[in-house]
Amino acid sequence: MSLKIKKVLVSQPKPATGKSPYYEIAKKYDLQIDFKPFIKIEPISLREFRRQKINIQDYTAIVFTAKIAIDHYFRLCRELRFQIPESLKYFCLSETIAVYLQKYIVYRKRKIFFSELATLEDLIIAICKYDKENFLIPVSNVHGNGLSSLLNKKNIKCSTAVMYRTVSNDFNQDEKFDYDLLLFFAPAGINSLLKNFPDFKRNDVAIGAFGSATAQAVEQAGLRLAIEAPTPEAPSMVTALENYIKKLRKIL
Repeated sequence: MSLKIKKVLVSQPKPATGKSPYYEIAKKYDLQIDFKPFIKIEPISLREFRRQKINIQDYTAIVFTAKIAIDHYFRLCRELRFQIPESLKYFCLSETIAVYLQKYIVYRKRKIFFSELATLEDLIIAICKYDKENFLIPVSNVHGNGLSSLLNKKNIKCSTAVMYRTVSNDFNQDEKFDYDLLLFFAPAGINSLLKNFPDFKRNDVAIGAFGSATAQAVEQAGLRLAIEAPTPEAPSMVTALENYIKKLRKIL
């Protein structure tokens, strides 16, 4: 098992500008960082959404576990011509996700809550303080039922609504794949990795996972989970990556 990290793959689209913090880390630690999404997000149509028989207006609070969920929630509200009430409460898995709401709402004028520890357990504690609310959780078509199951056990009224589709992004068969570290942001990315590279079982390749569900998918696939985020020490994958590189270089 190699501890040296020289080549990193971030399973996200390449940043539009050269100001990404990933580039700063690459320069600072002499790394090669490439970007290649293992999955792609597709919107579900209004017709598909309506088949779920979800009435958005029935919900008094909404739970976001990812920025992409925010984008598609507001997209569907716009397509439904639903005027989002100012009284709606927002619960977010992390502060980073909560701040992203500024893209759509006046942040300081809304009731927004987020997990200080960036964990589902901590988020549920915040949600349970408002147990009279009716919660809606926007998810992808490949979502797990972890959060809704936990809330149901606590007698919190909640529903999940599929608002976008996560599909595998296929690689070319002859594409070179010689990375020391892979960073993933959704369980579907792990599924795509195994689909594209069915023989991928190398323990010398470190895996970084954003979110507990992604980390669980890494472990279930028998891969080497080296980085987990978000955490109080590393609220973003960028911070987690830098902390990991620093730790390795101290060891070496």
